[in-house]
Amino acid sequence: MRHAIVASLLLIATAAPVVAAPTTVLMLGEVHDNAAGHAARLDLLRARVDAGLRPALVMEQFDREQQPLLDAAVSSCKDADCLIAQAGLAEWDWSLYRPLLQFALDRQLPLLAANVSRDDAAKAMRGGIAAVLDPATRTRFGLDAPLPEDIEAAQLSSVMQGHCNLLPEATARKMIGAQLARDVWMARVLVDALAQHPAAVLIAGNGHVRRDVGVVRWLPAAIARTSESHGFVEGEAAPGEFDVVHVVAPQPRPDPCAAFAKTRH
Repeated sequence: MRHAIVASLLLIATAAPVVAAPTTVLMLGEVHDNAAGHAARLDLLRARVDAGLRPALVMEQFDREQQPLLDAAVSSCKDADCLIAQAGLAEWDWSLYRPLLQFALDRQLPLLAANVSRDDAAKAMRGGIAAVLDPATRTRFGLDAPLPEDIEAAQLSSVMQGHCNLLPEATARKMIGAQLARDVWMARVLVDALAQHPAAVLIAGNGHVRRDVGVVRWLPAAIARTSESHGFVEGEAAPGEFDVVHVVAPQPRPDPCAAFAKTRH
């Protein structure tokens, strides 16, 4: 009996320590127009890179068709203004992203375009994800099966709230296709990035980086387990939405619901 106890103690003493797997995908959210959130996110990214993370930056702010322009800009530009002029879309407030892009250029971090265009999002609303995602992508991410009920319900709620609960439900349901197409394509870019780089950082709106229903739900299980989601929010976040919640001061802005209500009359 004594020998058995000693053997057990030796086994415990010599067992390899449990080491957490390193983060492969770091998902950093945003409220698009919140300057404080942008600054806090860059501070976090800088700290991770200074600690040794060498990621590709996968960005919602560039449509997938822009990758050749983005590659050319990265190879020829020394400053963010040059890159924005060559590859930026007019729909984004680039003053908020300039410090992030300059950091990427200074640290030589690859930049990958991750979004589907507005035109493709509109196609997804009219014809579903099959209108904008090729068959191989749909099969790869399990889109031949019905959409999980929790994702559908959460996306419908998000669309309704984002439009001040003033949209007809039928219209809001069509908009789920656009969000889904974006989430799945971002997941594809992240997975492909990890084939070339040790880590990837997703720069996207908070809705995309939600752990419960966002991009992470479309990642392979092994990658999802080593992903880390950070929400930069102006208020509270529900439990399970993000791994880490960063509350930032609200950005002063006109009431969007008042403006949206006027368009409904």
